[in-house]
Amino acid sequence: MFDMSWGEVMVIGAVALIVIGPKDLPKALRTVGQMTAKVRRLASEFQGQFNEAMREAELDEVRREVEGINRQVSSATSGAFNPIQTIRDELKTAVEAKTASYEADAGAAGAAPVAAVEEAGPIPQIGPMPEPALPPPDPVVPIPPELTGPGLEPAPAETPAAANAPEPAPLKSAQA
Repeated sequence: MFDMSWGEVMVIGAVALIVIGPKDLPKALRTVGQMTAKVRRLASEFQGQFNEAMREAELDEVRREVEGINRQVSSATSGAFNPIQTIRDELKTAVEAKTASYEADAGAAGAAPVAAVEEAGPIPQIGPMPEPALPPPDPVVPIPPELTGPGLEPAPAETPAAANAPEPAPLKSAQA
């Protein structure tokens, strides 16, 4: 900071010892140390305030630049760029073009189909449809007595796959 060498510091210390005296030298060095700390603290505060002012100035400058860009963009897009109106105009143009083409097609080909319909006459009315005829149900045929005798039971109707399948094992209860 002051660009002093060790030799210069020794000379200053010797002069201070002679001028101030050995009795008051520690008190004087303590006072010099406290003043040095205060000066450093003040310099640090000044530097902090200066840096803060610089940041604010930079922020103000940046803020002005951003506001200028926003104004330019908003002025450029305020009247020239309206996407909803653009889409609305395109749809309106497309609908008008289709309507005009349908009217032109109807004008050219519309006379022949109308004449054909008028020559055909009125459209016949269709009544309700009759219910479909179903075949009569099969009569119930009684089982012959030789198949239903006292010890005879009719055989259950099984499919071949079901007849060959093993019986399922009985389920075990959860309490057992």
